[in-house]
Order: sequence, then structure tokens, then C-alpha cells
Amino acid sequence: MTPSPQGPPDSGHDLRLLMRAATMYHLEGLTQAQIAERLGVSRPTAGRLVARARAQGLVTVTVRAPSHLAASIHPDLERALERAFGLDEAFIMADPADGTPSGDAALGRAGASMLARRLSSGDTLGFTWGPEQVAVADALGNSASCARVVQMDGSMTSVEYHTGVDHALSRFAERLGARPVRLIAPLFADPETVRAMARDSILSQALSAAKEADVMLFGVGSVSTSTTLFEGAYIDAAILGELVTLGAVGEIGGRFYDADGAAVHSSLVDRTVSVPLDDIRACRTSILISGGEHRRESILGALRGGYATIAVTDLATAEWLLSRQEERR
Repeated sequence: MTPSPQGPPDSGHDLRLLMRAATMYHLEGLTQAQIAERLGVSRPTAGRLVARARAQGLVTVTVRAPSHLAASIHPDLERALERAFGLDEAFIMADPADGTPSGDAALGRAGASMLARRLSSGDTLGFTWGPEQVAVADALGNSASCARVVQMDGSMTSVEYHTGVDHALSRFAERLGARPVRLIAPLFADPETVRAMARDSILSQALSAAKEADVMLFGVGSVSTSTTLFEGAYIDAAILGELVTLGAVGEIGGRFYDADGAAVHSSLVDRTVSVPLDDIRACRTSILISGGEHRRESILGALRGGYATIAVTDLATAEWLLSRQEERR
């Protein structure tokens, strides 16, 4: 007699059957069909035996990293971060994300691993420009593919400033076998010019493709004189002062938000050529890749605003984010 699907084992025979099924499945690696044949039961019964063994506590599964790798993985902290911010996945790397080339390269490797797992061949990948995204493009192998890769924010400015966007776009397209879609536009312009660009047949196609991307990859910028937007003359001291007064803590593609992730309605809103924050929030898979003490407030605001479904960051930043979110409860 085989055990019923629920309740404790009815006899020593039932218990032995449960243990044997669990051993075959978890230790010997047999399929449910093979277990059914070995035990002389139906395949559905074999499935119920395996499930019941787990439910009755006869089987426990322990995942243990080798000692030499234990310090570099943080599954408990990743799960806590996912719960705290409603993320699908968090990836915490051991290397510090300190804004140096080595820190950006570490973020790039982690982000490339995450991106490769999330892309499908028919997807459109959208990305904002920045050093972290360039590092992801450089670290990406040939294990994934997608249909298109599109720039999510304008990059032209009045001074000579290297954003890396052309390099990232061509590298993503090459590694992913994708068609590149350039957004040949400034990040900020006067409102009438922005409206005209939205009506332009070429620019509007690029913007539409970016807004509808299946996967979005972005970093966050801080609100300070050390941000790339200030260094690249995209914004000046007057605009920076306005943003600080309005409580802005970060930006994604030139779109600023406050500590709770709410969009900041500054004078830049109607002047910005990039994917709006609402479209980023609505994206199926949105990957935030950033870290370091200089980006913590910006990352926290972005996570609170729900702009990311996946976060890639460093250990110290992850611990800080979790402590700040727990203080809020």
C-alpha cells in the first residue's frame, strides 16, 4: 500500500517507502519515472511520495559554499534586499564599487552575468549611458542574444565630453547580435525643440523603441558637482541648486527623483530627451547597476521608487540600503 498524499506515515512500510523515494530523487538523482519503475508504483504516486517526504521534514536541503568562496557570496543579504524593496533578484558583489576603473569593471562583470540570464532572442534592450553600462558592455560575452539594443537617453552636449555611449551601443550590438538603434539627440534642450524631436520620424522611432524595451539597464546619478551631468556641462550650478532645493537625490537618464523615488518637477522636466521614469517603472525587467558611498542616496531613492526589478551593487552599499529601509519601518 502506498501512503496517502497528506498526513504522517501510517506505518513503518509507509515511512520506508517515503525514505526510499526521497533518497532516489535527492541523492541518486533519479527521475520520478525511474522511481515509479523501481518501486512499482505509478508516476503520480512517485511524485507525491517525493513531495510528501519534503513536507514531513524527512528531507532537508542545505546549500553550502566552499570555504574559499564563502566570503564572496551573500545569499541571506540578497534575499533580505529583495524582500525589503520588492525586487525579483539582488546581486551583491564582494568587490567595492568605489567609482574607480577597477570598481566599475567589477560592476560590469556582475551586470553582464545578470543581463545574459535575463535577455531573450526577441527582446529589445534599452540602456542609459554611464561608466557602469560601458563596463557591462565590455564584460559581456557571446552567451546571450537579443533583437535590438537602443539608447535610452540623449547624450549630446555643448562641450567635448566622452560619455562612452557609442562604444557601449556598438559593443552591445556586436556581442548580442542585435540591431543598434541610436538616439542622436541632446539630453536637454528647450521645450519646443524637445516637442519637435518627438514629432521627428527618425527620433520618435528611437524614443518609442527605448520606452518599450523589454529589458532596461541603467545606473543612477547623484545630485552634486561630482555627477557626470555637471562635469559634462549638461546642467549648471543654477539648475543644481534648484534640484537640491526641490529635494532631488538622484537621476536616471536625466530624470530626477527625490528620496522616496517620486519624480521631481524641476525646470528640466520639459527639456529632457530620455525615457520617462514611469516607463522605466513599468518595464518587465529593469536592472539597476550601481554602488559606492557616493551613489547610496541615489540608489535608495531609485529602489523606493520601484524603478528596478533587479539590483546589482556592492556589499557595503547593500548593507547600508537594508539598514536605511529597516529604520523606516
